[in-house]
Amino acid sequence: MGLEIVAGRLLAPTYGSSIYVWGAIIGVFLTALSVGYWAGGKRAATGASRRAIAAVFVGSALFVAALIVGGEWVIRASADLPIPQRYAPLVPITVLFGPPTVLLGFVSPYAAELVEAESTGGASGHVYALGTVGSIVGAFATTFALIPYVGVTLIEFAFGVVLVVAALALADREDTATWSGVFAAIVLLLLAFSLAAYTPVGDRTVYQTQTAYQELRVADDDGVRTLYLDGVRHSAMDLDQPTRYVFGYTRYFHMPLLFRDSPDVDRVLFVGGGGFSGPKRYAHEYDVTVDVVEIDPAVVDAAQQYFNVSESEKLNIHTRDGRVFLQETNRTYDVIVLDAYRSDQVPHHLTTVEFMREARSHLSEDGVLVANVISARSGAGSEFYRAQYRTMREVFPQVYSFPTSNTESLQNIELVATVDDGRVTESELRERNRARDIGIDLSNEIRSYQSDVAVGDVPVLRDDYAPVDRLLRSQAGQRYVVEAANETTTATPRP
Repeated sequence: MGLEIVAGRLLAPTYGSSIYVWGAIIGVFLTALSVGYWAGGKRAATGASRRAIAAVFVGSALFVAALIVGGEWVIRASADLPIPQRYAPLVPITVLFGPPTVLLGFVSPYAAELVEAESTGGASGHVYALGTVGSIVGAFATTFALIPYVGVTLIEFAFGVVLVVAALALADREDTATWSGVFAAIVLLLLAFSLAAYTPVGDRTVYQTQTAYQELRVADDDGVRTLYLDGVRHSAMDLDQPTRYVFGYTRYFHMPLLFRDSPDVDRVLFVGGGGFSGPKRYAHEYDVTVDVVEIDPAVVDAAQQYFNVSESEKLNIHTRDGRVFLQETNRTYDVIVLDAYRSDQVPHHLTTVEFMREARSHLSEDGVLVANVISARSGAGSEFYRAQYRTMREVFPQVYSFPTSNTESLQNIELVATVDDGRVTESELRERNRARDIGIDLSNEIRSYQSDVAVGDVPVLRDDYAPVDRLLRSQAGQRYVVEAANETTTATPRP
């Protein structure tokens, strides 16, 4: 079970953490164990011995050493194979984790053959109960103790050491062959760990860690600091102008100030923190209280340490799930911004009609909601965007769409939903943009105004049916374009 969880973390930067990835991991591990059980069962009657089980542990440790050195290379290489995206994770999982899992499958039938019991059933029950306890310990220890505090490479090394220790416990003192194998496994594990642990990650990397939810990396390049989550860019900050927007789509977070009857807002909620680009700008520029809900405490820590984020009377940080926060709070907001992503996918429970109703119930009478969606604007790859648009139309009287790029590539599309049922035209937005002092000129953003989106072939997303993974499948292999923000000066607070 520990190896399964580690497999998910290894694949996430390249393949994400969708249901297809986890389904492939579980399926490959179960298949490999079944092969090991079958092969081990056939050999158990004549081949079972303490020496044989020790050899299985040594062989598994050697595969773990190979995983430490070559795991990332195999994953990156497999991503270039001409295989449909939803099936592609099967290749690296099978190559990297299939052989050691098959070997470990030999242990149970071998051990059952060697256990002294009154019956075959008693021996099997004893062995499989013990194995299940081990799986439980491995699952809980890896999830709650190892991954949140230790890097994946060190976890892999620890698993290899456990296998070597198990082999040592079973080896006879005079069993030269087993001891030679144990010695070789120790040497290779130490060498593999040394190579992986001390390979420089590049001068650009400022900070890197494995969190309870994802791989997190902070990197600097040409005066811009970027937050990567599972290998995907999530936020960026100009080191010389920390409140300047680097990514163009973040400018659309100010669009609600044009949709409301008045640009003045008292309280704003951001669901999803990342590098806190939007929350920082709002707190810096407006007389407003900003609440930010970010589920990953390690992201909050990185934002505070590397992205000039600090709590204050104007900026409150809540470390929890966005939907749970809304269910438990009694606060009302003038603006809600949905920008929660895991890798390049919105958590499905933040996309449904039930969630949108929850969000609307926390909006003021003139409240506005903005949802950041990564999708194509039309054609292949647009299904999720159109489904999200249709879902929001089920809850809000008016929904508007603002693609952030003129290309047909994957891009950030901003969906704006209003509680007010009056339709705001593009010309009205232009007039309000000229007349209102909101500290940012949105004339270029208004040009992407869309009011009619085809939704007849996509579903309304609901808690009991939100096929986000299937809808995102059409995006596989498409290029993701993030437009740069056209800003050259630091924002100054409004008087």
